[in-house]
Amino acid sequence: MEILVIGAGVIGLSVARAAALAGHEVIVAEAENTIGTGISSRNSEVIHGGMYYPTGSLRARVCVAGRRLLYAYCAAHGVAHRKCGKLIVATSEAELAKIETIVALGRSNGVEGLELMGGKAARALEPELSCIGALHSPETGIMDGHGYMLALRGDLEDAGGAIAFNTKVERAARKNGRWRVAFGGSDKFDFDALVNCAGLRAQAVAHAIDDYQAARVPKLVLAKGNYFSLLGKPVFTRLIYPTPVDGGLGVHVTLDLAGRMRFGPDVEWITQEHYAVDPARAASFYERIRCYWPGLADGALAPDYSGIRPKLTGPGEPAADFLIDAPAQHGLRGLVQMFGIESPGLTSSLALAEDVVGYLSS
Repeated sequence: MEILVIGAGVIGLSVARAAALAGHEVIVAEAENTIGTGISSRNSEVIHGGMYYPTGSLRARVCVAGRRLLYAYCAAHGVAHRKCGKLIVATSEAELAKIETIVALGRSNGVEGLELMGGKAARALEPELSCIGALHSPETGIMDGHGYMLALRGDLEDAGGAIAFNTKVERAARKNGRWRVAFGGSDKFDFDALVNCAGLRAQAVAHAIDDYQAARVPKLVLAKGNYFSLLGKPVFTRLIYPTPVDGGLGVHVTLDLAGRMRFGPDVEWITQEHYAVDPARAASFYERIRCYWPGLADGALAPDYSGIRPKLTGPGEPAADFLIDAPAQHGLRGLVQMFGIESPGLTSSLALAEDVVGYLSS
């Protein structure tokens, strides 16, 4: 089967790799001049445990399965990673009740090793922490996201696949039982299957596919996440998360593989894509961080970077699950659309890829 994967972010590369390893001929069309320039290059690089998502949801299943696959993949391919663990902390009785709900959900999802602990036990692990209780997730970790994408690309190319850079899909339509894809100018090629992994552009790509009903394309809601870095020596050795907030997991402590500490992402609902970090947002960061780290000094935060979550629901609306629209749902042979693949998309990437290849083969 000749397959076109649209988008060379972590999801597109994972799908393309899996399809090539399954024996298909695979081309990835990437509008930019290199891999992973969008969502994949602007996240926390966290390997998530899987305790936040409703049991039975696609997110819950692929996060837990994907995490196990991802640790094994990183170890086998020499991708830098560290299973550092994380603490979800409670600073009030109401938050304590929230994390008790999270641990029950996590155990229902099959997340290993979750442990509720009191404030004293949490401070024994992280002395700078202030909380009355915490949930310890030992399976949470961090990784080199770019190194991971390079490894996926290497696997894809070793299996005979290729990436076409600076190649934007303009139009696609069914013709003689195949997908005829226009790439601009007079360039048109036929494929047996299309997989839309375009991230923030997934809805636009879907609207450019003839015969795919416009009503099936979900709305795109942009939730920007800003990060600030710590100007000073790191004080935590684990990831530290508050209880979740509307639209995200709260301003948390993230670490990179060199030990550098960052804080974020927050949730900034926007209507147009932009990545500048407003230094004035630091005020709200200080307020939120000091709830669990009162030792944060004035002037210790500097604007770092931002990313945008491709959400399918807006502020005040229930969080949407990942949406994969496959032939069994929309009736068009050889077409898989992937919408709203935000966190934990990185963690889930290998499991999602297995699903997609299965949909194409069925």
